[in-house]
Amino acid sequence: MGKTNNLTVVILTKNEEKDIADAIKNAQKLTDKVLIVDSGSTDKTVALAEANDAKVVYRAWDNDFAAQRNFALQHVDTDWILYLDADERMNDELIESIAKATASDKEAMYRIERRNSAFGRDFKYGVLGPDSVVRLFPSKGVKWEGKVHERPVGKFAEKTLNGYLKHYTYASFDEYLEKMNKYASIGAEDRRQRGKKCSVFKDLIFRPAFAFFKMYVLKAGFLEGWLGFVLCLNYANYTLNKYVKLKMMGEN
Repeated sequence: MGKTNNLTVVILTKNEEKDIADAIKNAQKLTDKVLIVDSGSTDKTVALAEANDAKVVYRAWDNDFAAQRNFALQHVDTDWILYLDADERMNDELIESIAKATASDKEAMYRIERRNSAFGRDFKYGVLGPDSVVRLFPSKGVKWEGKVHERPVGKFAEKTLNGYLKHYTYASFDEYLEKMNKYASIGAEDRRQRGKKCSVFKDLIFRPAFAFFKMYVLKAGFLEGWLGFVLCLNYANYTLNKYVKLKMMGEN
């Protein structure tokens, strides 16, 4: 199928000059309508986006991924909206599946498989094993919720598309640790605002231990060798840090 004119691809950015041109070109295989929601890039992200015929709008970053994604909705005039990250690429099968879905008159929220690549290798198990995300849906009737690990909520049935997203995530271990710490801070603040409290046994002991067990055993992280073990430990540490920060917020 050719390009569709009833779909807008939205990409959130903050200093994504390394990836943004390729991300836009990948999106333009599907549609000419590409919207960049930038949160204050200080590199060449905006210039590169505009040079590649994407529309750029600005919203100040306030540690709220859902609000950033919802902001895009007021700048979309198509029937459908697809959210991509700057480090994600659609394969050809997925592009064709999306074109078919948006050409039909059946409204739904579509889930997409995502395959992760980090530190120069692909992962099949554990923390960075394949996951799935709901990213394609009608532009009216769906809103995002959650400051971090945000999710779309709407009135439509959920379906799964053929094909997959290739997610070129962390380039270095330092980048991974930095992002996990940022997510822990956002997650703690989100819980604080919702009136959540931290229990020493449940949240500081049980949750991190179960997080490791879930990723290393249930999701077979042990099959990724020493790096799989390290990532599972760090996932447990991320869980611990999130609740430590929440407890310190409550005590202060």
